[in-house]
Amino acid sequence: MSKEETDHKEMSKPVIRITQSTEEAMDDIMPDSKSETAKDETEQSEDEAPTLTDVIKEQAIEDEAPLSSNFTLRKILGGDILTTSTIRRQIWLFLLIASFMIVYVSNRYSCQKKLIEIDNLTNELQDAKYKALSSSSMITEKSRESNVLDLLKKNKDSLLHIANQPPYIINVPEE
Repeated sequence: MSKEETDHKEMSKPVIRITQSTEEAMDDIMPDSKSETAKDETEQSEDEAPTLTDVIKEQAIEDEAPLSSNFTLRKILGGDILTTSTIRRQIWLFLLIASFMIVYVSNRYSCQKKLIEIDNLTNELQDAKYKALSSSSMITEKSRESNVLDLLKKNKDSLLHIANQPPYIINVPEE
C-alpha cells in the first residue's frame, strides 16, 4: 500500500463514523424517518467514502431533536431554550403576556389622561373661586352706605336722604 492510499483511508474513516453517528441519532429521534432508498444508499456507500452533499443531506432534517428534560444555566444562556418547539408550546403564554402588556399600557395612558383632566379642572375651579371672591368684594364695596349716599347725591332727583334724628324704639304693650 502506498502512502497516499493510507492517508485516504485515514481521512475517510472519521467521515464514515460521523455519518454513522448521525444515522444512529436519526434512528433514536425518528425511527421511521428513513426511506428504503436511503438505506440502500448507505449500504452501498459503506465501502466508499460519502461525499459532502450526502453528509449534508443526511444531517439536514426539518424536525428538531427533542429537548432534554433538565435545563442547565448553560443551555438557557446559550439559547437552547428558544427552539421552535418550545416557542410553539408556549405561544399562548406569549400571547397572554402581550395582551397584558397592551392592557397595562392602555390603562396607564388612560390614567395619565384623567390626571391631566383633573389638574385642568382644579385650575379652572380655582380661577372660578377667585373670580367669585373678587366680584363679591366689588359688590360689598358698592353696597356700603357711604358709596350709596355718594351715588344718591350725584343723582339729585332721588328723594332718599340720611335721617336727621336717630331711630326711636317704640314699645307696644302686650295685651
